[in-house]
Amino acid sequence: MFGIGMPELMVIAVVALLVVGPKKLPDIAKALGKGLSEFRKATDSATETIKETLKTDDLKKDMDGIKDSLLRGTVEEKKAPVSPVAPVVPGGDAPKLPDPKPQS
Repeated sequence: MFGIGMPELMVIAVVALLVVGPKKLPDIAKALGKGLSEFRKATDSATETIKETLKTDDLKKDMDGIKDSLLRGTVEEKKAPVSPVAPVVPGGDAPKLPDPKPQS
């Protein structure tokens, strides 16, 4: 736990016993345990809130992407159609089209 071994815990316990006294030590230990428990609950709650927020942000990005793709699809459909280009024959001239005005 926190890189503290058994000898260090014994030293801390002896110092606490000398500073606080044997009558108040159990009450202080109980209060410290409750405080640590509440701290752990608060950090777990904060972690869950952050995870939910990140999931919501990802969902919002996905929805924005879908909306953008749908909007771009409708814009492209409204554009004027491009007329097809006559195929070019390699190594030769382009095919000759008949003259629209008859010669007289």
